[in-house]
Formats: sequence, C-alpha cells, structure tokens
Amino acid sequence: MQFIDLAAQQQYIRKGLDKRIADVLSHGGYIMGPEVGELEMRLAEFCGVKHALGCANGTDALQLAMMAMGVMPGDAIFCPSFTFASTAEIVPMMGATPIFVDIVPDTFNICVKSLERAIAAAKELGLRPTGVVAVDLFGLPADYDAIEAIASAEGLWVLADSAQGFGADYKGRKTGSIGKMATTSFFPAKPLGCYGDGGAIFTNDDDLADLVKSYRVHGKGSHKYDNERVGINSRLDTLQAAILLEKLSVYAEEIEKRQVVANRYQAALADIIKTPSVPDNMVSVWAQYTVTCGEGQDRETIMSRLKDDGIPTAVYYPRPLHQQTAYSAYPSDPEGLPHSESLSNRVFSLPMHPYMQSDDQNRVIDAVIKAIPR
Repeated sequence: MQFIDLAAQQQYIRKGLDKRIADVLSHGGYIMGPEVGELEMRLAEFCGVKHALGCANGTDALQLAMMAMGVMPGDAIFCPSFTFASTAEIVPMMGATPIFVDIVPDTFNICVKSLERAIAAAKELGLRPTGVVAVDLFGLPADYDAIEAIASAEGLWVLADSAQGFGADYKGRKTGSIGKMATTSFFPAKPLGCYGDGGAIFTNDDDLADLVKSYRVHGKGSHKYDNERVGINSRLDTLQAAILLEKLSVYAEEIEKRQVVANRYQAALADIIKTPSVPDNMVSVWAQYTVTCGEGQDRETIMSRLKDDGIPTAVYYPRPLHQQTAYSAYPSDPEGLPHSESLSNRVFSLPMHPYMQSDDQNRVIDAVIKAIPR
C-alpha cells in the first residue's frame, strides 16, 4: 500500500499528461515557456487572486515574498514551531529574527494568544515586529480572521504559507488569496504537486508582483543585462508547469475525493484515537490525515503494529523547530511552546490520497483499531 499513491493519479490523467509534455517537447520553450504563463493565469483564477507567479520551489516562494516585502535585519518575523524548516529558514537568511509561536492542538495551526505574547517579547528585545508567517498545516487553513486582526492592530503583514493547503477554503476565501502575499509548494507529495520541484507566490498587490517577477530572474530590469536589484534564479520549468496544468484540471474534483477519504476515517476512528478537527466554515485539502495519540496510546508501538500489517505511516514533525539545532537560539513565546512539544511526540499520519479505494482504507482502519490498546 502506498502512503500517497501518485501512480493512481497518473493513470487517471495519463492521456492529458502525455499530450501536455509532448507539446513542450515540440515547441522547445523549456524555460518560461507558454505553459508557465497559462498556469499562472489558471492558478490565479482558481483561488481568486490577481497575480500568481511560478518559481523553482516552495522555499524560494517564501524567500521571494520576503524579498519583495523588504524583510531586513532587526525585523521580527513570527512563525509556528510545529512545521517544516522552510517556513522559518528564510527569515535568518534575510538577516531577520524568527520568533517561534505555539499552535492550537485541535488544528495544528498558530495559536493567536501565543502570537500576542511573542509580539510583546519581540518588542522587549528591541526588535521590530514586522510580519506573521501563518502555515496552513496538513491542508487546513490557519485562523486568518484572528491572525489578521492582531496583524492589523500591530502593523504587521501576513504571509500565508500554504505549501500544504493551497486550494483550501477559509470562510469563503480560498487559500492563496489570503494575506498580503501567499505561497505554495508543488513538491510531488503535495495535494497539487508536479514531478519535480516547483512553487508559486500569490498577491493582489501589483507592485509586489512586479518585484517578484524581477527577483526570480536575477533582479532583472527592462534589459536582460541590466539587473536593477540583486535577485535569485528561481523559475518554474515549463515541463513542470505543463504537468501542473493537467493536474489542476482535476484538482477541485480531487479535493472532494480527499474529503470522502477523510470522512471515512473520521466515522471509523473518532472513538478510537483523536482525529483531526476542522472548524466550521473551513474546508481542508487534507495534505495529511494526522491523528493524535492519547493517554495510554504509545505512538511507536502503534506504528510498529501498523507496519507489521503492511500499513505505511509517517510522523510530521518529530521535533519542533525551536528544539532543532539551527533554531534553538532564536526567541519564542516566553510562556513556552507546550503544544508543539507535546504533539511532536504524539502525532502520526495515515495514508491519504484522492484515489484511495474503500477496501484499502478499510484495511487501514481495521489495522488501526487492532493496533490501539483499549
């Protein structure tokens, strides 16, 4: 059994994929070819934003967004600790200071009370509170109303890191259209993934979009050999754009299929182990289906039993960022990050993809029920 079955998706869209790839091979525009522009237009239409700009990967997307917004030394950028390293790693690369914030255990996303404490701590340290990187972890949107209210009151921008959550719904707003800027990743395992690396930046701000267009191609100006600013080389390959165009054509359908899989898990496992919580007026894209072990439920024992039954599992994330070597010296919520630390020892994810058949899912469910002591 596959944890994420990309082959099943490929079989479903293979004819269209082959044509898209063949078209690129025919016209030969391998860098910034026509499919890149078409994809950017369709991504913008999909999430209801003015600009969608492709780049080489999701980490570059975060960097390009922060470059466009002028992050600099002395700035304090707030981000959750319970996430992948790319969320935070760009901040010190820009000379700024990441400040780690705890999460809400029910949603795995930023806790606004922890955010408020972290902002106060940054001021005491003599840093400039500048921005919040809100992560849509495991496919679920962060609590943007609450985050945006705090950001507005404090004069901060919000950057939505939707690497795992692009296309989710937050009270009628699509992720990608939320925040001053938003980013996503097209890593193959993501809900909308290509067959290599890729990413995108989203914004309604024309000036920020123009800056990203420049920064992603070495800081280019109106002339190829007159670079107006120091940039990077971060372009989305045409072949990957072609693949993403075909995948985007079925993405809305796949989000619905993921919900069916999530609903089956919820119905079968809610009384056995703590299942994910989705607040009212939100729709997750279910990048991962992550459960939380309760009292008397040892994660390693459960995962070992599942492995013996041929069921793959994964742990995201076994060590929060503030406890990792590279980030342990940076500030965090002065009251600590207890939920990030606790959940890192108690969560694990079950197989999840839109083409998961009910028979396979029943195998997973039966194995989980058998593996958990009661």
